[in-house]
Amino acid sequence: MSLQILVLAALDGIAYGALVFLVAVGMTLVFGVMRILNVAHGSFYALGAYAAASLGIAMAGMGLSPWLAFPMFIVAAAVVGITVGGLMERFLLQRIYGYEETLQLLVTFAVFMMLENVQRLVWGVQPYFYSDPLRQLGNVNVAGITYTAYQTLFLPLVALAVLFGLRFFLRYTLAGSVIVAVTEDREAATAIGINARRVFFLTFVIGVTLASLGGALASPTTSVLPGMGAEMIVLSFAVAATAGLGQIEGAAIAALLIGLGRSMAVFFAPEFEVVMPYLIMVLVLLIRPEGLFGKTTARKI
Repeated sequence: MSLQILVLAALDGIAYGALVFLVAVGMTLVFGVMRILNVAHGSFYALGAYAAASLGIAMAGMGLSPWLAFPMFIVAAAVVGITVGGLMERFLLQRIYGYEETLQLLVTFAVFMMLENVQRLVWGVQPYFYSDPLRQLGNVNVAGITYTAYQTLFLPLVALAVLFGLRFFLRYTLAGSVIVAVTEDREAATAIGINARRVFFLTFVIGVTLASLGGALASPTTSVLPGMGAEMIVLSFAVAATAGLGQIEGAAIAALLIGLGRSMAVFFAPEFEVVMPYLIMVLVLLIRPEGLFGKTTARKI
């Protein structure tokens, strides 16, 4: 086993894990607060990627500075989160709160199928690719391996910023405290005057924005194609289940574990590349059915 190949696999795994975390933490947040497993979450990742790539290509065509791509990522994610996510929560999810989980899964799956077709209708089936941010940040040398600074430094730093920013928001801000209160006991929070529907709207928009940000940041590293959201939703679920549904810090560790596992499989056992994340998930759940950081809770009957 070459040291350089091992380092290259680790760098790939960290960069990939950072992107998966951004999507999975949005799903984890939504489930933790709203108790809805949003199957359409992967479509928001794809929409964020399409929006960022389209805006980036348009900016390049107008001769604007490539450095504007970095704030553009945030703008693209926010637009998708507020418009598509906000509309979905307001006019669809609010109608199914309190219904059985099976119905909620079917409804969000239907949204996923519709958004997949919307992507083909708006952007077609040809790949989009916008790599200017990679070139702007250049390369770095790690143990003799030349790797893009965008993937080596920028993506992990953004993931860490989101992790710590989200924890600060939930623990030290009024809006975050309200979200935590609804998460812990919705009935008690409602009884003291907290508007749970408003909390659900805010939570869902934040979760969708995080998924879209993951897609926007992924757009310079891969071709944006129809179907990319389907793979990400399954990986996000694997991360969330491995960490324990609703565990934000755990999602970061699980994303890193799955990212590294998948990357090592690519280099040393390619036949296991596709199944490696799910093997990790199954092994963890066999030992701890509630996930690495999940807690066993009593269920109301």
